[in-house]
Parts: sequence; structure tokens; C-alpha cells
Amino acid sequence: MGYRILTKRGYDFYEVSSAMQKAIRRGDPDVAGYFAVELFESNYSNYLWERLLIISAEDCWGVITQEILALKTACEMMEKKITKGISRGRIFVAKAIIILCQAKKSRDADHLTNFIVDEGMVDEGKLERYLDEVREQNIDIPEYAFDCHTLKGRRMGKTKTAFWETEFNALYPRQTGLFDNFVIESKN
Repeated sequence: MGYRILTKRGYDFYEVSSAMQKAIRRGDPDVAGYFAVELFESNYSNYLWERLLIISAEDCWGVITQEILALKTACEMMEKKITKGISRGRIFVAKAIIILCQAKKSRDADHLTNFIVDEGMVDEGKLERYLDEVREQNIDIPEYAFDCHTLKGRRMGKTKTAFWETEFNALYPRQTGLFDNFVIESKN
């Protein structure tokens, strides 16, 4: 039988890592948290944080990677302050697990690298068209770029009110915002 890496409680290291990531994908903080703390307390903290950062990019939608990185930094800072033999950094691992479990899930980044890049599933004609555009270097600045923030836009009579409405309507995909009603009300 080959060499096995074990955690503090005798679990297979790779199985613990797999269980943690799969629990995060399924939004299960109990299982994900248990195995994350198991890795952390088994002195695999560096690996754990690397894995959590990968999960934030590979399995989660949105821009939460910076939040996970900030929690990693806070954990490292607190690890320097051990109180009565207990790590004060563990709370940051718990917070990262909760954030990752509650995050909307999307495998888009992983799919992009695996299907589009590695498997070459992008339309070759589309790639050639983009390359032709770049080679020509004659791409016109789109009309929407001219607004109240540019000289040409101001000469065209573009206003800040029009800017708010136009850019609000152009958001894609749009996430409902706290102040959307102000933009909608400004049209009336």
C-alpha cells in the first residue's frame, strides 16, 4: 500500500480536501466547515487557503476572491497571536467557508479554461474575425462612448441625466441595486 497523507483525526488528506470543496459547491457549511477546520488544525493552513482561493474562482459567481484573500491575510496576522494554545485565525477560515457556501455558484471560469481554451470549443471563425479586427486597427470608437464625460459627447448635447439613464439601461447582466429607483425616478 502506498504512502497516505493523513489529517489530525486520521482522514485521508485528499478526501478531506475533496469533501470540503464539494460541500462548498452544494452550499453545505456544516460539512465544508468541519473539513476546512480539519485541514487548518492539521497544519495544512497554506494548502487550505490556496484551495479556498481556487474555489472562489472555480466554483463561485461574482467577485469574492478578494474577500477570501483578505480573510487569508487576517488569518495569517492573527496566527501570530496564539491564546492558550488556541489559534485565533480559525474564525477567518469559518468566515471564508460561510461566504463561499452562500455565494451563488458558477463554473464559468473553470469551463472557460477547460472547454474554450483547452478543448478548443470556441468558434474558429469568430476568432479569425476578432484577429482581423485587431490586424486592421481601424476599430471605430462606439457611439455610446460619447457622453457628458467626453468633449465630443458634450458638443453633441449629452447630459448627466441622459448618462445615468443610458448607462443604467446598458448594464448587462444587471444586478438589482440599492439606488436603481433614483435612476428610474430621474426619467420622470
